[in-house]
This record gives sequence, C-alpha cells and structure tokens, in this order.
Amino acid sequence: MTKYGLRARILAYTIIPTLLIGIFLAGYFSVSRYQQLEESLIRQGVNVIEPMALASELALTSRNRESLNRLLSNIHRNNSPLVKAIALFDEQGHLLVTSNYHRDFTQLRLAQDEPIPYATEVESGEGGIILRTPVLSDNIQTDSAWEDVSTIPIGYIAMQLTNDSAMLVHYKDTFFASLIVLLGVLVSMLFGLRLIKGVSKPVTDMITAIYKIREGRLDTRVHGEFTGEMDMLKSGINAMAKSLSEYHDEMQQNVDQATSDLRETLEQIEIQNIELDMAKKRAQEAARVKTEFLANMSHELRTPLNGVIGFARQLQKTRLTANQLDYLTTIEKSAQNLLSIINDILDFSKLEAGKLKMEQLPFSLRDALQEVMTLLAPSAHDKGLELSLRVDAAVQDSLMGDSLRMQQVLTNLVGNAIKFTEQGNVDVRVDACPARQPDRAALRIHVQDTGIGISDVQRRQLFQAFNQADSSISRRYGGTGLGLVITQKLVHQMAGNIELHSELGAGSVFSFTLELNRATLPLAEPLPLARLSRKTVLYIEEDNFSRRATNALLREWGVQLLHEHSENTHLDCVLLGFGPNALPSQMEQSIEQHKAQGRKVVVLLSSTDPVLADALVRHGAHLCLTKPVNYQRLAQALLNQKPSRPKQISYQQADLEQDIEGQTEPATLLQIPLLPASQKQQMRVLAVDDNPANLKLISALLREQVSQVDTCSNGQEALNLATVNHYDVIFMDIQMPLLDGIQATQEIRAGQGPNATTPIVAVTAHAIAGERERLILQGIDDYLAKPLDENMLAQLIQRFAQPTAHHKEHSQINWQLALKQAGNKPELAKDMLRLLLESFDEFDPLLNAALSGELGEQQLYTSLHKLHGGTAYCGVPELQSLVAELEHALLAKQPLSELEPELLELEERLSQVRDEAKAYL
Repeated sequence: MTKYGLRARILAYTIIPTLLIGIFLAGYFSVSRYQQLEESLIRQGVNVIEPMALASELALTSRNRESLNRLLSNIHRNNSPLVKAIALFDEQGHLLVTSNYHRDFTQLRLAQDEPIPYATEVESGEGGIILRTPVLSDNIQTDSAWEDVSTIPIGYIAMQLTNDSAMLVHYKDTFFASLIVLLGVLVSMLFGLRLIKGVSKPVTDMITAIYKIREGRLDTRVHGEFTGEMDMLKSGINAMAKSLSEYHDEMQQNVDQATSDLRETLEQIEIQNIELDMAKKRAQEAARVKTEFLANMSHELRTPLNGVIGFARQLQKTRLTANQLDYLTTIEKSAQNLLSIINDILDFSKLEAGKLKMEQLPFSLRDALQEVMTLLAPSAHDKGLELSLRVDAAVQDSLMGDSLRMQQVLTNLVGNAIKFTEQGNVDVRVDACPARQPDRAALRIHVQDTGIGISDVQRRQLFQAFNQADSSISRRYGGTGLGLVITQKLVHQMAGNIELHSELGAGSVFSFTLELNRATLPLAEPLPLARLSRKTVLYIEEDNFSRRATNALLREWGVQLLHEHSENTHLDCVLLGFGPNALPSQMEQSIEQHKAQGRKVVVLLSSTDPVLADALVRHGAHLCLTKPVNYQRLAQALLNQKPSRPKQISYQQADLEQDIEGQTEPATLLQIPLLPASQKQQMRVLAVDDNPANLKLISALLREQVSQVDTCSNGQEALNLATVNHYDVIFMDIQMPLLDGIQATQEIRAGQGPNATTPIVAVTAHAIAGERERLILQGIDDYLAKPLDENMLAQLIQRFAQPTAHHKEHSQINWQLALKQAGNKPELAKDMLRLLLESFDEFDPLLNAALSGELGEQQLYTSLHKLHGGTAYCGVPELQSLVAELEHALLAKQPLSELEPELLELEERLSQVRDEAKAYL
C-alpha cells in the first residue's frame, strides 16, 4: 500500500471535501435548472398547440386544407424560435397539412394501432420534444328522457419543439457553477498550504530526532518554539529520549551482570554435561548388562527346559501306564507354562526397548485365524465352552504384514477369554472397515466371551505391567500380569488400536483394529465355489454363535441352506452341530435317524476327543469336524473329498506365546513317531552341543528323521569332524567351550574341506531380538531355538533334504528367502514359484521382440513392471534387482538399443531360474 506524507494528507483533507461538495451542489443546481427550462418549454408548447386544436376543428371537419394550412403557418411564424414543425393528421393517421417540411414524419405520427389520445401527450426524444393533442368534435344528442354530450377525436396535431435556447441557458449556468467550484478549490488549497507551513516543519524536525534516537544517539533533543499540541509532542519526545538514555545505562549494567552470571552458569552446565555423559554411559552399560542378563537368563532357563520338554515328549512315545502318562503330561504342561512366562518377560523387554520389529510378509488372513482357533480349541472344549469364528465376506484375505504377531495378539485375547469364562461362548468376529488408503485393507477383530467381566476399577489397571484384575492372594487365575500389556503394545506397533467393553458378571468384548497392505497374489488355496453353489445342505446347530458363523460361511459360498427338512427336497449333506454338553447317546441317535433316510451326515463337535469321533463315525457319521470348523475341511466334506490333514502349530514358532495372563493348557503337539529306516531321509547330519542332555535329545530326535547322526560336544571337535567327513546338515550350538559355534562355523566355511557349503543351523537358547539376523550375518544358514520343537526340526530336515542347488555360489533362487516371503509355508512358496515360471512364458515373446527391435519401450515397461511384482515374492533377489534396474532405465526414457546387454543378461537369468526351479518343484 502507498504511504502518503503529511503534506499530501493535509492537502487531500482540505481540497477533496471542498471539491466534492462543490461538484455535488453545481451538479444539483445544473440538473434542477435544466428540468425547469424543459418544463417551461413544454408549458409554452401546450399553450400554443391546444388553442390551435380548437381553432382547427371546423376546418378539419370540412376538410378545408387551405384554411388549415394558413392556420398552421401563421402559428408557426408567430412561435418560430420555439416551434420546429407542426403537422395535422386525420383519425386514420394520414398527414393532411404541415407547416414546414420535415425529414421524417413518422416521428410526429402516432404509432400504428395506437389510438388518438384524449388529452395532450408529451414525448421526449433525440430530435426534441413532440406534443400531440387531439382535435375533438362535439356531438349533442337529445330525446325526451335524457341528453348526451360526447366528444369524438377527428384527428390530432403533432408539434415538434426545439430546445436550443434552453440548452444555451443550461450551458451558461453550468459554466458559472464550474467557475464557482474552481474558485472554492483554490481557496481551500491556499488554506491547506498555510496549514502545511505551520505543521510540516516541526513534524519533520521531530521525525529527524526520532531517527537519531533509534540509531542509538540518545542525547538527541528537539529544539524550537512550538505552540499547542506541537509543544506537548516536543516535550514528550525529549522526555522519552531522556528515559531511554537512563534505561540504556541501566540495561548495560544488567547485561554486564548477566554476562558474568552466564559465565558461571556455562561452567556449571559443562560440569553437568560431563556428569550426564557419564550417567548416559552408565545407563548404556546397564542396558547392555540387562540385555546380556536376559540373553543368559533365556539361555540358562531354556537349556534345561529343552531337556525336560524334549524327553517328556520322547517318553510319551513309549509304553506307559495311565498314571505315568498323566505325570509326564503334567511335567510337559508345567514346562510349557514356564516357557511361556520366559517368553512374556522377553517380549515385554523387547517392546519396552523398542527393538521388536514387525515383518512385512504376505499371508492368508483366514488361514492365520484358523490356525489360532485350532490351537486353542482343545482348551475351550476341555472347559465345556463353545468356540466360534466368523469372518465377514468383505474382509480381504491376502494381506501383507506380521501374521505371527497378529496371531500372538489373537491368541492372547482368546486365551484370556477361555480362561475367564466358566460356561457359555467365546466368539471371534472379523469385520471389514473403511481404509484410509485405497491400496490398504482395514479390519476390526472382536473377541467376545460370557465370562466374569471386568469392573470399572479393574479396567483402569488392566493394561499396566504386572497388574491383574484380581491381585489378591486367593485369586483363582494365574498369570504374570504382562499379557495384555504386550497385546496392547503389539497392536499399537502395528498402527492399530485396542478397546475393551465389559460389564461385571456379563462378559467382555476386546476389539482391535488393523490396517494392512493388500498382497498382490492370492495366498489361500482356492475353493471350488462353482461346485459348492450347487449343494443343498440341512444345517442343525444348538449354539447360536456357531450357527451364525457357519451360516455366514455357507451363504458366502452360495450353498442352498435349510434348517428344517422337507420330504420333497433333495439334500446333499446334513450338518449336525452338537454342544459340549450333548450326550454321546443323543448324538448317535440323531446320526442314525438321518442315516436311515440315506443322507450323508457330517458332525460338528465341541470336542477334540478322537474316541468320541471314532464312535460317531462307527454309528454312521461320514466325518467328524472340530469346532470352530476349518473352512477348507468343511468345503472338502461337502464335496465328498477326503479332508487334508490340518496344519499343526508349534508353540515355538516365532516366540508365539500361548499364555499371556496365565497358564492356558496347550493343545497336544504333533507327535512324530519313529520312522522305519526306509522312510527316513538318507542324510548324514552332525549335532554339536556342550550340554549332554541337549546333545542326547537332539540326536534322538534326529535319528527319528535321518539315516545317520554324528555327535560331538564342542566346536573344535565339530571342526575336526567336518574336515574329514561330508555332512548334509550341521546343527551347531552357539555357546561352547574351546571353540564357540560362530567361530567353528567360520572355520568350516573358510576351509577347503567337504563342508564349505553345507547348511549350518544354529541351535541356541538365546531368544533376544536380532539374534537370528546376527547369526545369519555370521554365516549361519538358519536358526532353531530351544526348547526344540519336533515340527520345526522336521521342516528343517525336509527343507535341506531338497537338492542343494541353492547353496551354489551363483544360484538364482534363494530358497530360504522364498520361504520367508511365503510365511515359512513350503507349499505356498512352491505355488508362487510356479506362478513366476508361468509369467516367464508370457514374457519370453515380448523379450525376444524387444531384442529384435519389434517392440517399443512402453510395451516392454508394462510387462517388466508385472514381472517385477512377481519376482518380489519368490526368493530371486538377483533377478528382481536386474528387472528393477531395467524398469528404472525405461522410466528414464533410455532407448532399447542401449539396454541390449541387460536384456541379454535377463534372458540368461530367466533360463537359470527355470533350470534351478526343477529342484524345488
């Protein structure tokens, strides 16, 4: 905005008002004067035309043109300064007589179809003022009853007036008004200049003084003789300058004092920084000691637990009395509970330290949920509870994330629900939620129970470490008090939120939300929905929660569902759901009743008792499935296919804690029987461990799976054996005397012996964060945590029993990476590898066309982008890197002629992947 000075403001404030008022008054009087002149002109015209209309009545009636012409000419001459033209028209609008020639008589004539007015009318236009007045004829009629006098227009006179004289007077008045306004402006300007002279110089002097004061010259003063407000302003400026000078002197003294105090403070801060640095080093050392303590505690506790749990399981495979089997089961459960407490403490320590990282791997949501429910079903059934799982059809199944941690959260919540519920139901429900981004999927998981509930006071301390709702000495339920804290922290680390709605004595509902990326490829085994949609099923279920869950699943598949049977309806299958309190006799009777009518019966049991299942099959049941029913096994049962064996879950899998708030009884693990020699893997393995019990256990477990096992008790002995013997796999303990596991591994790798490329698996009781990654960086191929899990050991044996093409120096397929990207599911990894090979067949013609110059950059980029997405999940890092490099080059508009070496290399690597894939498929 423009800044105006004092001179301009004074002139503006004096001249502009005068100018505006003068212009307004001059304009007002000019317009008024013009209107008066115009009205006077019209009155004169009316005084001329109306007598002329009376005078022309007789002549117009007789159509005497000569008389009318003399009349109009005479009147025109007598009023020539005023009148421009006069015309007489008859009643039809025809021109009869005119006093003067006119260029356009249509201006004087009335418009077509417009009646003759009965009074004089005035019309203003560009040519002047036109008056029209009627020529009236009086007709008098008389009879015996009344007398009527009427006037009839027999024509009209139009007269055009000129306003030249009026305009001349108007211009003269306007000139004098403008002259008066100009005179007023000049007088105002004189007064303004006089005012400027008396005010501007003092103000300028004061401004100069203020500028000097601002520059720090505080001895500046305003001098001169002023009057009125100017004298007051001068005194104020001088007083302000004096005060500023005094304040400046005082401030300088304060600055000097503050500088002295600051020097002392800086010295104190420096001392404090040294102390803080020392305290930080002590805290870091304490954290390191704590980490080492946790690692050593984990190692020292897991080592004996490995022997206890392992040999308890080995003993269970032998002939035992009922009491001995019960004692062994109790020993194993107690050891598992102790292991769960150790895992709780380690997980809590990881979360508190912020060292627990979430993986981003593809997984099937429904399969992950089903694994948890299968694991916890025996605990619920042992307490006589109904356990149900319902997944909304809108929920995305193929997701990216840490499925094991999500399973851990769900296991914690469902395990607590089972523990704190004496009768009724535990229901798990998964609903779809709107996601913040279109490429992500949001879901909300509810765990509802009919247990004891939680009061408001208990709810406030529920998510605090080492606190429980019931902390009295007589409490019924065990636990460390860490479970829900770990659950809450895991949910928050996955960018989710957890809520609790509960009422004392009426049960609880735990709900948590997650938002995950969508996986690009389907991960679950596809269901034959077309065949399922043609099935008609009669479903009878006692429990409401289980009925709703199974109903939703069957309707999602398109199955025609009946709840009451009609004799005329064809049934493909009958589903009979029984609660935990149903008697075997009732089940057998119901099965026999439907079987007698020739129906296939599938029973849904709230029990994992194999004896009961066998008894029901003998009484006519086609199949017995455990609730909550596995959706794939149910689909296979409806299609009359042989159900595949359900996947068993290990408690040791990624430190997945079974028990969070207490010791939930674990499900029976998969027992691997001693295989005959013909079914063992023809492998020679080496087991290394300094603990005799652990060495004895792992050698016993390995002899059940492989044909030959060698053992030794330290790293030096392992190095000596590996120098002279070839092994298919080496199981290496880490903490050992003479030569630890890492040093022994590096010596074996560095030598020229027969085991330079042999897979080496670390067997350690360390379970702290980053242990696996640290060991792999040291040359270890895989990791097996103590206590040993037979399932994990069997998977490792099966994996390394495959041809060892992936151990070659220039191998294109990293099978361990492929397994990790597939969530440690070998079959899923193989399926994804098959899909990648199928994409090779689609890409080969395009690659050949690009090499021959028949394909453009844009078409090749689209295919490369699709191929890049497939390589991200199949353990082919070198191929993925090359495809990404080509993709970026095409994005940078690099021509194909410059990329020919890379395209040829891509062709070679595709061929190598094809050749190596034969060893895995």
